[in-house]
Amino acid sequence: MLLIGSHVSFKGSDQLLGSAREAISYGSTTFMFYTGAPQNTNRSPIIDSLTEDAVKLMNDNNIDINNVVVHAPYIINLANKEKQEFSVNFLKEEIKRVEQLGVNKLVLHPGSYVDYGLDAGINNIIDSLNLVVDENQKVDICLETMAGKGTEVAFKLEHIKKIIDGVKYNNKIKVCLDTCHLNDAGYDMSNFNKFLDEFDKVIGIDKIEVVHINDSKNELGSHKDRHENIGFGYIGFDNLINIIYNPKLENIPKILETPYTGDTRDSKERLYPPYKFEIEMIKNKKFNENLDEDVRNYYK
Repeated sequence: MLLIGSHVSFKGSDQLLGSAREAISYGSTTFMFYTGAPQNTNRSPIIDSLTEDAVKLMNDNNIDINNVVVHAPYIINLANKEKQEFSVNFLKEEIKRVEQLGVNKLVLHPGSYVDYGLDAGINNIIDSLNLVVDENQKVDICLETMAGKGTEVAFKLEHIKKIIDGVKYNNKIKVCLDTCHLNDAGYDMSNFNKFLDEFDKVIGIDKIEVVHINDSKNELGSHKDRHENIGFGYIGFDNLINIIYNPKLENIPKILETPYTGDTRDSKERLYPPYKFEIEMIKNKKFNENLDEDVRNYYK
């Protein structure tokens, strides 16, 4: 079964149940969410009865909770020594929330080194993860491949390899590929098998646990990180389809994080989630150049 879905909301009123309903409305077989706003520490207590209802609904609609993904908030920055205590403590609490929800995949941006330098930033991430990761935790931390914007760490596979090797319980450390980030970091997504061979040589393909499917507004190696709807960017629809259907990633959840749309392509106002129509494109393996119009007509 194709494991394809998108980022969905997680609200205090209906929590995972609302997330599941939204995902099902898009025709998803997996999905990803934040357990609270990614920019702050505000978090509602997890309501177990809502989680139980969500799991039942998911089971009835062929969504396995083992394929569901949580994304850690952006305010966690393990690479910045000054933020280490806050980031470590908040990540520990987030892991507890993810475990309570019954999810076992947590995507994490490794962080930005700010004024410390790249090598120091990588070492700070290793030190922080060694304070966080417990040998008995059920959640895998999936380090996301980054674009290299600003002082981001993990825009090279070798950065991730060094982090994994430095963590004591590194069986709990996995990887989330992001196609936009990889393109912007300089990895050519038009030859994905070659990239996978390189990944396998440097890190090991068994470490890939999540894939974010995004086109890019920027050319190869731009280090800018600006997502685009699938088929409308520099990676291209056919290349993304080849990635999604690559047999080596068959059982890996693929998650769309593409921009909201529905208005003209040159408008900055993107109001509606495109995921229902992008998932249809992916399932049909056919590019829809009328995505904006179809999304706008559907939601209006």
